Amino acid sequence: MAISRRDFLSCLAIAGGAAPALALARPFAPFAADADRVVFAHGVASGDPLRDRVILWTRVTPRDVARKLDVRWIIARDPALRHEVDSGKVHADAGSDFTVKVDVERLDPGETYYYRFHSEGAKSPIGRTRTLPHGRPERLRLAVASCSNYPFGFFNAYALIARRADLDAVLHLGDYLYEYRNGTFGDGAAIMRVPQPDRETVSLADYRLRHATYKSDPDLQEAHRQHPFITVWDDHESANDAWKDGAENHQPETEGDWRLREARSIRAYNEWMPIRSREPGDARIFRRFRFGNLAELTMLDTRLFGRDRQAASPADTATINDPARQLLGERQERWLFRHLSDSQADGVRWRLVGQQVMMAQLSLDFGATIANPDQWDGYRPARERVFDHLREHRIRDLVVLAGDIHSSWGSDLTSNPFDFSSYDPATGTGAVGVEFIAPGVTSPFLFPDTPAGAAQAAAAAQQLRAISPHVKWIELFRRGYLLLDIDYERVQGEWYYLRSVRERNLNEDFGAAFFCAAGTHHLVQASGPSAPRADSADPAP
Repeated sequence: MAISRRDFLSCLAIAGGAAPALALARPFAPFAADADRVVFAHGVASGDPLRDRVILWTRVTPRDVARKLDVRWIIARDPALRHEVDSGKVHADAGSDFTVKVDVERLDPGETYYYRFHSEGAKSPIGRTRTLPHGRPERLRLAVASCSNYPFGFFNAYALIARRADLDAVLHLGDYLYEYRNGTFGDGAAIMRVPQPDRETVSLADYRLRHATYKSDPDLQEAHRQHPFITVWDDHESANDAWKDGAENHQPETEGDWRLREARSIRAYNEWMPIRSREPGDARIFRRFRFGNLAELTMLDTRLFGRDRQAASPADTATINDPARQLLGERQERWLFRHLSDSQADGVRWRLVGQQVMMAQLSLDFGATIANPDQWDGYRPARERVFDHLREHRIRDLVVLAGDIHSSWGSDLTSNPFDFSSYDPATGTGAVGVEFIAPGVTSPFLFPDTPAGAAQAAAAAQQLRAISPHVKWIELFRRGYLLLDIDYERVQGEWYYLRSVRERNLNEDFGAAFFCAAGTHHLVQASGPSAPRADSADPAP
């Protein structure tokens, strides 16, 4: 059951953005706010944990949007909130769309805390969060998610992530929401999952309401309630295939100035996400998190900050090979290089890089051409500058994390995986790191959700493995999430897949596990999944 080059490239184009409508089935009743009282209709969340602080977030649905609301908060060491650590009061008003954030300080490292908000007699659900460890933590467990399209189906992956009580944090690598009107990329009408507003998001009010729609989902709320999130946007939080000066899905003649649209999307993101943001429209989302001397996580922006416009096609080799073009931008690139070097000098074992797009090469003809210029392949000199810095400074134990492509991949990272004189696919000699790519929460690659679609996806994966010596795992059909289990000996990535996104279903299947042993820069298949941590703190009640 072969898949043609044209069909595969069509799938890639759809995964990266524009797509035909797909109809799904099964009902879902969205939330309805009580107009007679203040409610916390969008749950609670925490994020951007450091060793001594964390962001707490909520949104109050007011009775009167002209009023300013007092919102009180409490954080404690126990689920019953009896052992209070800190408390205070903040204000919510229309200027921030009634979202509130608290940056709670003076916390202890590596500890679990519980928190709640209340306002005008209404209480939020109790949330659970965790600070980053200090010193020498034995182990780290992270869930990795991306590409959660509301009309395509139910967020079962978030519900399953919420049930994993032993996670240190959840990394979301972008496409947390989609800007399209219903029916453009997924049709939620049959399952009562039509995103609001039912048009493409352009104005600030549009982006705010789209965030509100997504945060109305009970499974997403529960994942946020149980775990701190560390997030970064991809393109669909603003517009498809975005770059620093525009986007494929932005038409200035009808949608106005790109800078204004970009600023609105960033402002809404900063309001509605548990992120330690700068100014409301500031695009500098890149930042880092240190988990003691076990790992440092660097979160990058390959979309809005420094990316030059994509090449017109995979055949546009002059643009693709132009050394002046940027994916990160000069400032972010220098920042990345400095912190990669600093973390190694500080004795940190693993360098994790969370970002949006696939870094490993993706070619359908043994490297003669690329498949998708929106990925790092479309910015070859920029990728080679990263690899050169790793080699020149002898930086070890790099693990790149990505999403965007709605499928699962595990690869060795090397300059030319098709040249066996410089890279040995059996041992990883010549590689500079490894990459794990998380599947979509609901977004498809796109093969139809039928047995024939599954067979076609399996055939395409088999073909790709045969012509991609650096790629050790490919799964192109199933939605789910990635789990990282990290200790000083190895990083193991495990893919977990959903039985369905067409209905609420909390059954999952273990797909595969691959690990990179310290010092090897090479993925090897593991015998099975890692064991859950036995000392997990109690979930939020």
